[in-house]
Amino acid sequence: MPKILIIDDDVDICSLLTRFLIKHNYEVEAVHAGNRGLEKLAEHPYDLVLCDFRLQDTDGRELLKKIKSLHPKTSVIIITGYSDIKVAVEVVKLGAFDYVTKPLIPAEVLGLIEKALDNKKPPETTKAETTLQAAEAISGNVEEEFMRSNRSESKSLYNQVEVVAPTNYSVILYGESGTGKEVIAQTIHNFSARRDQPFIAMDCGALTRELAGSELFGHEKGAFTGAVNSKAGHFEMANGGTLFLDEVSNLPYDIQVALLRVIQERKFRRLGGMKEITVDVRIIVASNENLHEAYKKGKFREDLYHRFNEFSIYIPPLRMRKDDILDFAKFFLAKANRELDKQVEGFEKPVIDIFLNYYWPGNLRELRNIVRRAALLTDRGKVQVSALPFELENYRLSSNYQNNPSERKNSDTDLKAAALEAEYETIRRVLEKVNYNKTKAARILNIDRKTLYNKIKNFNL
Repeated sequence: MPKILIIDDDVDICSLLTRFLIKHNYEVEAVHAGNRGLEKLAEHPYDLVLCDFRLQDTDGRELLKKIKSLHPKTSVIIITGYSDIKVAVEVVKLGAFDYVTKPLIPAEVLGLIEKALDNKKPPETTKAETTLQAAEAISGNVEEEFMRSNRSESKSLYNQVEVVAPTNYSVILYGESGTGKEVIAQTIHNFSARRDQPFIAMDCGALTRELAGSELFGHEKGAFTGAVNSKAGHFEMANGGTLFLDEVSNLPYDIQVALLRVIQERKFRRLGGMKEITVDVRIIVASNENLHEAYKKGKFREDLYHRFNEFSIYIPPLRMRKDDILDFAKFFLAKANRELDKQVEGFEKPVIDIFLNYYWPGNLRELRNIVRRAALLTDRGKVQVSALPFELENYRLSSNYQNNPSERKNSDTDLKAAALEAEYETIRRVLEKVNYNKTKAARILNIDRKTLYNKIKNFNL
């Protein structure tokens, strides 16, 4: 009976996998720390090891090296919540059979185990090998998500990334939601001397004080109600690498104080812990709110702002990067073709016209999702307007309506049409006046932000 060792600090995952694999006639042991796993391996060999890439006392990279040193013939499958090219490249080069991403699908895990224990390659290449091939096709250390543009609107952005990346400067990234702030942060990390260390991202958008402290600094067992196990925080996971804090202005004020201390002293304690942990982490933060204005209003600590503000980069919205839109659309289409195993050839002229004239409130994230959807709905040839979602197809119709007075209803005799047109013009004029700042526009129009969003969507502004 094949013997399998599971190394994962998530007790629930260990229990789930253990029960599932025992039912499929495997002898299974599970441990919750890397060092404990090595002790087990020193006692006797295993046929296969399932190992989490992020552990409290080590990471999958180092553990994989030690496992292969102890037992070169033992197959290793890495479990990771960080499904990216960098992880795949590393684990394959270091000797892992393959990797599997969370959330785990038992059937997928079982299939990989069977292939690994058969000690022969499957007919298809493994997911890790496919990812490795994709990574090797990308020049330098740039992630597949990153597309460099030499267009005038974007050239300054990429030049700033290249200048600041090799330093250890803290960086503030400003930009609207969906402009690719995390991709830029990852790119800065990939161009830095820390590229072989972890890149850890944390969304501060909706964290309570207790949850923010636990996520940043970790906690010990029993530190608060529900803390049934000890947990490493994002600072520990990012040690030696880069920590990216998205929407940092939303952090509670007392957490900002604790964060300032960690940045200044490079040490902290887990919640409920007594031991001080020393860390070396580069900080990159992102905000769609001006942090300089935020500290003036008392929402953000001034001293923390100055710690972060060693270098700042503004990422323009997609509507201000018109020359980039088609390049990004082609880039996302190429990725969708690989993902869906299709050969969609491009975009019909009406689709291109819509792309170039649409406002793109969701920026690159919206463009990516629309292109992926269009690729899914296109069987052959080029993407047509019918493959676009309703809001874009309707945007074309509303644009025609706005640009061709003959197509409009007679607003002199149609009271509803006249009211809608007046409302449309008022909202459009106010949005232009405040440079499309929706919060300011809602205040001027004396409506709440949600109502304004709905009207913007309805009018295709």
